Amino acid sequence: MARNKYNIDEELEAPFDWQQFKRSLVYIKRYKKELGMMLFLSIAVSVLSLLTPKIQAYVIDELIPGNLPGWIVALGVIYFIVNIIIILINRMCSKIRIRTGQSIITDMRTDVFEHLQKLSFDYYDSRPHGKILTRVINYVNNVANFLTNGMIQAVLQLLNLIFIFFFMLTISVKMTLVVLAGLPFFFIFIAITKPKQRRFRQLRANKQSNTTAYLAENINGAKVTQAFVREERNKGIFNGLLEETRIYTLRAVYLAHGMWPISTLLSRIVRMAIYIFAIYIFRDDFIIDGVVQIGAITAMVSYSNRFWGPIQQLGNIYNQLLDTAAYLERIFQVLDEPVTVDDLPDAKPLPPIKGAVSFKDVLFEYEKGTPVLKRVSFEVAPGESIALVGPTGAGKSTIINLLSRFYNVTDGQVLIDEHDLSKVTLRSLRQQMGVMLQDTFIFSGTIMDNIRYGRLDATDEECIAAAKAVRADEFISQMENGYYTETNERGEGLSAGQKQLISFARTLLSDPRILILDEATSSIDTNTERLVQEGIAALLKGRTSFIVAHRLSTIKNCDRIMYIESGNIVESGNHEELMKAQGLYYKLYMSQLGQLREIEARGA
Repeated sequence: MARNKYNIDEELEAPFDWQQFKRSLVYIKRYKKELGMMLFLSIAVSVLSLLTPKIQAYVIDELIPGNLPGWIVALGVIYFIVNIIIILINRMCSKIRIRTGQSIITDMRTDVFEHLQKLSFDYYDSRPHGKILTRVINYVNNVANFLTNGMIQAVLQLLNLIFIFFFMLTISVKMTLVVLAGLPFFFIFIAITKPKQRRFRQLRANKQSNTTAYLAENINGAKVTQAFVREERNKGIFNGLLEETRIYTLRAVYLAHGMWPISTLLSRIVRMAIYIFAIYIFRDDFIIDGVVQIGAITAMVSYSNRFWGPIQQLGNIYNQLLDTAAYLERIFQVLDEPVTVDDLPDAKPLPPIKGAVSFKDVLFEYEKGTPVLKRVSFEVAPGESIALVGPTGAGKSTIINLLSRFYNVTDGQVLIDEHDLSKVTLRSLRQQMGVMLQDTFIFSGTIMDNIRYGRLDATDEECIAAAKAVRADEFISQMENGYYTETNERGEGLSAGQKQLISFARTLLSDPRILILDEATSSIDTNTERLVQEGIAALLKGRTSFIVAHRLSTIKNCDRIMYIESGNIVESGNHEELMKAQGLYYKLYMSQLGQLREIEARGA
């Protein structure tokens, strides 16, 4: 069923196009004033720094030969002030860049997070959660850095080139052409390496994502790893993933770093050419009144070095661009993931319900061509309690998932009080339902916080009352801090039964009209289960309820029991009726009863 695992590279479903960068500009537009100010200040710094070679040339060619020490001191002071101003402006730019960058990171992560919360269960069922985390954390960081720093630097370096080009023209048009002669060779190198650069950076992003996915999986399964002594084996797998990441990172870096020596070599060749042309070819251009303009030649060499500086910077920015392209592809892949379970444009709020439920000819497939429910139909009256039993994979949990509309039906209808669930808003539906899933989840915080998660405006007294109803109060009260005992992520430190009781209290607190319990007592021992039965009986009164349980003692008193097998309801009735029929339910019940008696006999 899964489309992806930690050791499978993610294939992009569409080739990258520059429209994705256009989409990313929406984040820049929100902070155009700040980025505009940063660009303006950066341009000011660039212009001021470009004045220094002209000042030096003027001192060498005019003031020193003219023996004007006063002016030399004055220009020295100006030179010092200019550099102080440059330092202060750079500091202001850094503050704006950092502040704006963090704001863009927040905006992007918020957009991705909001979309992730809308995606249906099948999205999370089909890929490792570590790969999703990589997009929200690592990739967003890199993209935001490029949008706030890389793009501004790209514009700034292009403007630098224009300014430098202008200053070089004021010295010598011919020598400016000598400096520009090296550019074609640089562009040829970029054109040759571009396809490999993008491919290696995509592969590096894949390998980094695989490594994060495996790491997240192993953190969640640390207890199982140690229980089965898998440490060395897992270490080998992890090292293999790291090695793949290292290989493609090095390949990308080797190509990227090839740009620096090429540009450095070209800049030095151009510098040599300036001296050669100034001495042998364009000599007359640098002689005024019989005096060689050493300052002009020095300034030309300085501007040449400065000209190739932005070229190198643009080369680095180009490498960042390739990285950002790979990351943007994956971020927008998440944002473009269709929300398969969502409100229709004309969806209306579900009014307060009584709890009548209808399944009409419902067909459902997780994978096309493999039906899990095969044209299931049944009616449930308000306040009726329904138990769903049967073998694993028969379709019991699928029924309650469709009732909660965690998935859309493939065909047919699911109705509550004659309202088609596909035509009502999800929020209005789920606000009137209480769902306790088989996979109990406890959040970090206090036990009180976890119970109150069912209804955020509930008082402490209401939370405690809910806990008492499911008999959770007994073990909570014995804890050192009672209801204000801190719980770790996923409820570490609590037993499986305790976590389920807390989750049960959370569900009770929401006071739903329709109650769904999916294996609610699967981790509760027999003694605790007897106490919970009293709480369940009080809870079910007046509510429509669906209970999935392998322990048949939990559902004996339900109004109706449906036996599900191979996606069909093959038996339906109350406990006494099904026992008299001596069908599949009878066999299942007697099998469990025999197992229980055997366990009791061993204990005796």
